[in-house]
Amino acid sequence: MPDPQQVTTVLLGTAASLAIFHTLIGVDHSLPFVAISRARGWSLSFTLLMTSVCGVAHVASSVMIGVVGLSLGISADSLLSLESSRGSLAAVLLISFGLTYAAWAFRSRTRRRNEAKHHAEFHGGSRASPWALFVVFALGPCEPLIPLMFVPGIARDWVAVGLIVAVFGILTIAVMLVTVTIGYIGIRQLSPFTMFRIRFNGDVVAGLIVAASGAAVFFLAI
Repeated sequence: MPDPQQVTTVLLGTAASLAIFHTLIGVDHSLPFVAISRARGWSLSFTLLMTSVCGVAHVASSVMIGVVGLSLGISADSLLSLESSRGSLAAVLLISFGLTYAAWAFRSRTRRRNEAKHHAEFHGGSRASPWALFVVFALGPCEPLIPLMFVPGIARDWVAVGLIVAVFGILTIAVMLVTVTIGYIGIRQLSPFTMFRIRFNGDVVAGLIVAASGAAVFFLAI
């Protein structure tokens, strides 16, 4: 019979590896924040704050489903099916949000008559975009986390479950913060002409990038 401590150690290592890999290949974990922050003129600190909040919601929703499933004796297959459905829903919402945001930005840009009106129209979008990202991430699942929770959860080893959740959650959010920071700073290294074009078309481009991120998740399952 395997040593429970050895099993927990293996699971923690697996949780760490999957958290890093899952977040790095998931373009939806970073690109939307980079795109929206540059278009909206967010500071790096506010961008990282929003990334952290959305990351916590992203992990917490799967943890809640996993804990409820374990407590009620729901099978892992059923929970994984639910997570898969949530993943598809989150991708569709990300695509919808991106396209709607781009269309709104394009329509507002073409209708503005002066700089003052431009700022007034876009102020509402500045308030709406953080909440939209939060909702999408709260609905988005952490697919690798549920199976990891089930191994010790079936044995009612809640300490091990808590450790796995902590390792997976902390590393997921940490990698999100690092990749968003790299993207945020990287954009600032572009040429002045490119930066001017980004600022001028920023919201339209941001919406299309967000939609493309959702499409990558939906069609490529990354």
